[in-house]
Amino acid sequence: MELHGEKVVLRPVADGDTEILERVVREPEVAAWWSPPDDYADMLAVVFEGEVVGAVQFDEETDPEFRHAGIDIFLTAKHHGQGLGADTVRTLARWLVRERGHHRLTIDPAADNTAAIRCYGKVGFKPVGIMRAYGRDHRTGAWKDGLLMDLLADELV
Repeated sequence: MELHGEKVVLRPVADGDTEILERVVREPEVAAWWSPPDDYADMLAVVFEGEVVGAVQFDEETDPEFRHAGIDIFLTAKHHGQGLGADTVRTLARWLVRERGHHRLTIDPAADNTAAIRCYGKVGFKPVGIMRAYGRDHRTGAWKDGLLMDLLADELV
């Protein structure tokens, strides 16, 4: 699978990508929100101008009564604020809606990650509510609030 956005290409993580992604996820600006994954095999590499700049993943709830998909993303700090996050999320969201048949998508940034919240809003995600003590900060062990955001297929920008 290879998905093409306006700026990015999303493709399965290849053998040589893991070292790059390990460096990215340990950058202070990324580590503030992400703990290093155990495995990158289920992620898609985010490629910009031929360079791996991050990763995105999705999960799917397949119970017909609650069917939806969730998205998670991280990008190297050097490319924050350039629209690559929104392009990545939009590209994956379109695929999840059009090819996988999802009518609803979710994303759950830390409640104080204003840059991520702004990025997801550009794609059409709307805040649903605060999830109290939702995720543990891997650096401090403290529980942090999360913001649940969702998007219905016809709201995708």
